[in-house]
Amino acid sequence: MKKRIFMVYFALVLLFFPVSPVFAAEDAPRLVDGADLLTDSEETALRDKLDEISERQQVDLVIVTTDSLEGKSPMEFADDFYDYNGYGFGDSYDGVLFLISMEERDWHISTTGFGITAITDAGREYISEKFLGDLSDGEYGAAFTAFAQLCDAFITQAREGEPYDVGNLPKEPFPLLMNLAIALIAGFLLSFIITSVMRGKLKSVHSQPMADSYIKRDSMHLTKQSDMFLYRHVNRSRKPEHDESSYSGGSVTHTSSSGRSHGGGGGKF
Repeated sequence: MKKRIFMVYFALVLLFFPVSPVFAAEDAPRLVDGADLLTDSEETALRDKLDEISERQQVDLVIVTTDSLEGKSPMEFADDFYDYNGYGFGDSYDGVLFLISMEERDWHISTTGFGITAITDAGREYISEKFLGDLSDGEYGAAFTAFAQLCDAFITQAREGEPYDVGNLPKEPFPLLMNLAIALIAGFLLSFIITSVMRGKLKSVHSQPMADSYIKRDSMHLTKQSDMFLYRHVNRSRKPEHDESSYSGGSVTHTSSSGRSHGGGGGKF
């Protein structure tokens, strides 16, 4: 029932005011599923997670889905939605907003205040790799949950030490014992198959006491021997040019229509 009432309110605001809806700061929900991508149970669980992380970290985590960008770019829509709806902790409006637009299947992450520090450009790319598969498969609840959990970890890292960035991204766990067992079993099976095939082909062959038994008499006459260089083939490929902005670390920022500084970026899914 609450979801239906909110959706009616959301639709009326968009109908009479064709811009992002504006909430009072204390009323601004951290999950606005305007595109109706989540079930009621997914919404409840995700909203609780966003509220818990935001209050504990004192950094707003916001997720917004929409069917239309209202003529704006994903960056403009995300920045304006965050700025004009009262999100953010403290004087620097610390927070991170994750936007999904079904209009052109865009995603965008907008960072503000401490969110810019915690979610660097390299960090944002790392996080996106973890949720893009689920987004593309339509598993929106899983994608949003992964986003929230990773933001939580990145914010904690930024507060307690050096933020995750170029050369300092989370290490992927490597299940050594399991991979070693798989490699040994695969190697054993492969060698067993190969030796079995070879053994089967040699059933009619018996060892001979003399080497002459393996040579057909007068079958080879070597009259001339020489080495001749025919040609040389060299493959050359252009060394890729690195985008320095992607590897220099930190966050590239811009100024939104409200005059605030934002970081972030996005793409398609």
